[in-house]
Order: sequence, then structure tokens, then C-alpha cells
Amino acid sequence: MQRLTRENRAFVAVNLEPVFSSIDSYVPILDHALSRVKASTGLTPLLVCHSMGGLVARAWLAQHCERGEHRHDPVYRVVTIGCPHHGTWLARFSHTPNGRQMREGSDWIEDLQASWAEGSAGLPPHRFTCWYSNADNIVMPSSSGALRGADNRLVQGVGHVALAQRTEVIEGTLAYLDEGS
Repeated sequence: MQRLTRENRAFVAVNLEPVFSSIDSYVPILDHALSRVKASTGLTPLLVCHSMGGLVARAWLAQHCERGEHRHDPVYRVVTIGCPHHGTWLARFSHTPNGRQMREGSDWIEDLQASWAEGSAGLPPHRFTCWYSNADNIVMPSSSGALRGADNRLVQGVGHVALAQRTEVIEGTLAYLDEGS
């Protein structure tokens, strides 16, 4: 965020709160943030999401499609970092709404996967970049961090939080800003 500020680039950083709500309850937060960036720049935003934020982005895209807004590209690209796209083994121990949704094989994950398989995910798979790690201590199995048809980028030996701080992840993600402007 400091770099984006130095480069005078418009951005909005959001927290997904309340912390233990359902993933769908975060969709309006994301919608508002994206509207602010688009209004400020006139450009279609690049969406960068860490962890559960990637699931929120996919839920937002699915809702965007359901509202019939799929004729316009809602975002330039979606970049996910350490996102449990297919759920995570660790969520089996959670009793929170979003934790239950992130369980492997949950109805919520299965519905999201079905929209991806049907091509109604709101954005073509090739417009997703998924950074994931074989040493993620939250997203297990590591293959859950990848999506079929996306630009999947494995970073070896890096934990969940550290993944978002890796130079190759930061540089590779920010390169899309110049490509999309």
C-alpha cells in the first residue's frame, strides 16, 4: 500500500468484518470498494485478494452475474494469494459461519465450484492469477489454492501470511496495473 501511495495509484484496502460472518455478507464491502476505485479512476479495477478474500471475490462475481451485469467486465483481473478455492482441511475444526463455508466439500464451496465449471463465474478463468504455496499452513491441501484454467503460480516453501509479502508475488501482481491501464 505504501508503494501504491508513492506511485499515486488509487486503491482501497478492506477488512472483512465482522470477522466470523458468512462469506456472502462481505460481498457489499467489496462492491463498495470496487465502486470507489472505478469512480476515482474511471478504470476497471484490478482485484487483489488474500486468503478468504478470494472466495469473497468469487462470490461477488457470481452475484454480479446473477444480477445480469456480466455484459460489462466488473474487474480487469482477479489475483488471489493463498486462497482456499476448493476449501481447506483446517476448516473442519471451525464452527463459525465462514469457517463452515470453507470446509472441503461444503455446500457453499460446491455451489461456487459449480458456477466455475459452468462458466458462469463472472470472469473467464484466464483472467485469474492464483498464487499458492506447497507450505501454506492454512490452505490445505495446497492444490486448493489453484483454479482450473487460471494462471496458477506455485511459490515453494512459503507460509500463508508470508506468501503475500514475497517479492515475486508483489512484483508479479503489480505488473498487472500497467498492463491494464
